[in-house]
Amino acid sequence: MNKPLLAVLSSVALAGLGATPAMAAPHTAPHTAKKAAVTVDFAGTVSLSNCSGSVIRFPGSADTDPALVLTNGHCLETGFPAAGEVITGQSSSRTFGLLNSAGSKVATLRANQVVYSTMTDTDITIYRTTTTYAAIKSSYGISPLTVQDTHPAAGSAIKVVSGYWKKIYSCDVDGFVYRLKEGDWTWKDSVRYTSACDTIGGTSGSPVIDTSTGKVVAVNNTGNEDGERCTENNPCEVDQNGNVTVRQGINYAEETYIIPACFTTGNKLNLSASGCTLPKP
Repeated sequence: MNKPLLAVLSSVALAGLGATPAMAAPHTAPHTAKKAAVTVDFAGTVSLSNCSGSVIRFPGSADTDPALVLTNGHCLETGFPAAGEVITGQSSSRTFGLLNSAGSKVATLRANQVVYSTMTDTDITIYRTTTTYAAIKSSYGISPLTVQDTHPAAGSAIKVVSGYWKKIYSCDVDGFVYRLKEGDWTWKDSVRYTSACDTIGGTSGSPVIDTSTGKVVAVNNTGNEDGERCTENNPCEVDQNGNVTVRQGINYAEETYIIPACFTTGNKLNLSASGCTLPKP
C-alpha cells in the first residue's frame, strides 16, 4: 500500500503498514478536438491523521444528505480489514481536515460512522460525517467531489490529489489490471498510472480525478516500491491466465464507479440494491 504516513515515519521496515478523452467537434470542423480540462485543485479534499481523502457525493445524492468521506480501506483507524472482511455501520469519531482550493484547512469534519470498509476486491473506506453538503457549502463555499458512475477510460488524463501532502500528481490512466495482488489482499480491475504519478506514503486515499470531467474515477492506494513479487508494498499484476508481472516504481488506484449503485436515498448504504457489486459482509 501507499503507506499511511505514521508507518512511513515510524519505520520503513514495518511490513504491512499501508501505505483527456477526445470529443467530436462540430460537423463543420475537419478534425476532432480535445475537451478542455477542468481545473482540479484541493477544494473538497481532506487530510486524515495518516492518509488523504475527499468529501464525495454520488449522482443521486441530495444537498441535504449527510456528507460522506472516501479514503482507503487500509486507512481505517481500527486497522487493516482482513482479506474477505467487510465492515459496515461501525461507530467512528474520526476527524478530517477540510481543504479549500489552495490547500488550506478551513474546517474540521467529524465522522459518526464507518459506513463501509473493505480491502477485498477494492480498497475503500467510506465515512458518514455529522454535517451535510449544504451546510459545508454554506459555511465554507466548498462543494463535494462527484463520483463518476461509469468505468474510467484508458489514456484519460488524471490528477491524484493528496490532502495530506497538499500535492497534486498529474499523469494518465496507463491501463487496467485484471487482478492486483499484494500480500493477503487481491483487488479487481485496478487502475495503473503512467510513471509521472509517483505517489508516496500519505497519499493513500487520495481521489483520482478525470481532468475532462472533474469527477472521481478511482482512489489512490498502492505502488511497487522494491521490485518484489506480490508482497506488502510490492503489488504484482496477475492476468486472466495467471501470468504475473512486476512493475517496480509504478503506482495504482482502485476504481470507484461501482460505489454509487450501492447507495440509495439519503446516502444510505444498500448492498442489496440493484446493480450493487461491492463485496458483502
